[in-house]
Amino acid sequence: MAGPATNPPEIKSRIGAILRATSGNFLEQFDFFLFGFYAAAIGKAFFPSTNETASLLNTFGVFWLGALMRPVGAIVLGAYIDRIGRRQGLIVTLGIMAIGTVVIAFCPSYATIGIAAPVIVLIGRLLQGFSAGVELGGVSVYLAEISTPGNRGFYTSFQSSSQQVAIFVASILGFILSEVMPADVVTAWGWRIPFFVGCLIIPLIFMLRRTLEETPAFLAMKKHPTANEVFASALANWRIVILGMMIAVLTTTTFYFVTVYTPTFGKTVLKLSTQDALLVTLLVAVTNFFWNPVGGALSDRIGRKPVLLAIAGLALVTAYPALSWLVAAPTFGKLLAVEMLFSFYFGMYSGTMLGALVEIVPAHVRTTCFSLAFALAAALFGTFTPFASTLLIDYTGNKASPGFWLMFAAALGIIAASIVYRGGRQAVTTYDATGEAAPAVSH
Repeated sequence: MAGPATNPPEIKSRIGAILRATSGNFLEQFDFFLFGFYAAAIGKAFFPSTNETASLLNTFGVFWLGALMRPVGAIVLGAYIDRIGRRQGLIVTLGIMAIGTVVIAFCPSYATIGIAAPVIVLIGRLLQGFSAGVELGGVSVYLAEISTPGNRGFYTSFQSSSQQVAIFVASILGFILSEVMPADVVTAWGWRIPFFVGCLIIPLIFMLRRTLEETPAFLAMKKHPTANEVFASALANWRIVILGMMIAVLTTTTFYFVTVYTPTFGKTVLKLSTQDALLVTLLVAVTNFFWNPVGGALSDRIGRKPVLLAIAGLALVTAYPALSWLVAAPTFGKLLAVEMLFSFYFGMYSGTMLGALVEIVPAHVRTTCFSLAFALAAALFGTFTPFASTLLIDYTGNKASPGFWLMFAAALGIIAASIVYRGGRQAVTTYDATGEAAPAVSH
């Protein structure tokens, strides 16, 4: 067959394509971070309780429940993107995410409408989780498919880097609010202002996504699988999906620890000021942005396996000792030092993991399998991190106990990477919808 299928047009500007593709990640992570940072205020507004820990657990519980929709979104929307195309799918995911953002920003408090308030907030979070389930996978696959030869890890790393811009902007907004508003005013209603800002930037992000070009790799495919074929292939490749999930767990847990949970950890556990916690988070966003492409580029040069195993090994042996040192005598400088260490782990590992995950899943259902593996990691482990950390500290009385959670994530990464890259190359077979083995990727 001649024509577009065999001679797909090249991307006009890769820099422009990266900016358009990752713009939706900004909205997703902007809202996710704000929900975590203002967890205490959101808890008082929608989940009032005489027990501060109970209110916080309710808020983080809803945060986690929303994330449990990620695997559903990964399968349903992932199948849509693998069948219809990367461009159209990413526009749809942005629309669903935007609805969830608006719902949470404008929902009246429990004091105003009673039990309907937490129900509405939960619905908003479920919509966001459903969309987020494929947003990261869709963007990562898009970036991988427009990458230049030998630079796939570097290109895909910008998916994660773009999220750090959202954390940076949200941190600045929070810092400004804490400086110009009394704490009780921020708790009462001021926390909504950054959410309103998120609503205002939605039209701009839609405009950017609408100008997104389809990837040449998708246009070159001779046949695009039906939804049933996508589901069948995802089921046939359940083993690689589970291993991919295990590899991604360290990325999701460290990310949600150093961004979403750190402000709460700094304020409520370490008793540092709001400004100190926000400043640390802001600086973490900067270093996260830097380390992601470094990790991706390094893995392009020396391979995915050495970077994955090295970073996971370091995290395994240092996470708890680092937190123990911090909580023994908390200061701004010590919190910054520990967060910088974790930021290094996150960025280097994430920049490598994204390229690895794109490569180990079958190409014809790449979005679905990638999104499902990452969504499971985020839903079951990553977004559970704030809840797990709060629960561990409350149950054990040990403020450093979240370190055990990070060590568990690192152990899963070591096990999975060792299995996937046995002998220095991909050692797990993937299958297409007919049950035929797909070629392995060596890296």
